[in-house]
Amino acid sequence: MRIFVTGGAGFIGSALVRHLIENTEHEVLNFDKLTYAGTLTTVERVADSNRYTFVQGDICDADAVEAAINAFKPDIVTHLAAESHVDRSIDGPGAFIQTNMVGTYVMLAAARSYWLSLDDEAKAAFRFHHISTDEVYGSLGDTGLFTEETPYDPRSPYSASKAGSDHLVSAWGHTFGLPVLITNCSNNYGPYHFPEKLIPLMIVKALAGADLPVYGKGDQVRDWLYVEDHVRALQAVFEKGVAGRTYNVGGNNEKQNLEVVHTVSAILDRLRPRADGQSYATQITYVADRPGHDKRYAIDASRIKDELGWEPAETFESGIEKTVAWYLDNEAWWRPIVDQHKADQRRGLNA
Repeated sequence: MRIFVTGGAGFIGSALVRHLIENTEHEVLNFDKLTYAGTLTTVERVADSNRYTFVQGDICDADAVEAAINAFKPDIVTHLAAESHVDRSIDGPGAFIQTNMVGTYVMLAAARSYWLSLDDEAKAAFRFHHISTDEVYGSLGDTGLFTEETPYDPRSPYSASKAGSDHLVSAWGHTFGLPVLITNCSNNYGPYHFPEKLIPLMIVKALAGADLPVYGKGDQVRDWLYVEDHVRALQAVFEKGVAGRTYNVGGNNEKQNLEVVHTVSAILDRLRPRADGQSYATQITYVADRPGHDKRYAIDASRIKDELGWEPAETFESGIEKTVAWYLDNEAWWRPIVDQHKADQRRGLNA
């Protein structure tokens, strides 16, 4: 099939692009604006494939989106392009509303126009697959899991913008008949993760000898999903998922943030010990919590397992080991990003 990927130079999008080129016969168009969090170095190893094409473009630019879709003639649109950092959404919500909501509207309008031009067989096979987050569901207590029927209750500008985009996609399915799919995933981690997010940030700061900032008490719980498991799930959904259906994607790995930081520290202690022989855990410090910080997320991923046969291959222990090792082996990738974008600076305190 021909897969149109928005945000294919970002973290999850680039993992999907690499997976599709290396492990399937699908053709891929990577449509990305190349914002601060997008870099073509993430897809360098597949860029020479004759099944891969890159177009630099903004999902808010209707003319550019329409031209790219009409030229590529996709069977599937996988929409990953988004502003995604909660702390940044606190400092500057406008960019999140523009990209995540207005950009999704532009994508839907262009996809619908293209879809209406197809013959009946191609129309029936077409899918608009919107990739979203479990954060749209709000915060859980000590027990319970998010299911596909959990009411939306977003708490941050980021999650509110993603909730809004989910509702737009659903509305285009109900009102216009566009064959849509939505997936809501838990926290991703793995190679090429932009170093403002928790796991790569801890690695970068640890190696720099800096404090490892833990928000509040570090008792916030997240379900961790290895990015390569996630992109296998995305493939399963757009290949076999039922139009109009939502699928939750989780890693079955609930961990407190403080536990994650201690795990990263312990792996670094083993793979790259500090010169003074002390543990990287001695660098842990506690800082002011994020405003409105959700306490716990946890995904019930039984639908995608039962209906599509997907489940994660990595445990948190195996995935985090691979991740830390990758960052140690690829300093040439992340060091310029940290220097250029100040990715390791604290944000999100301007509430």
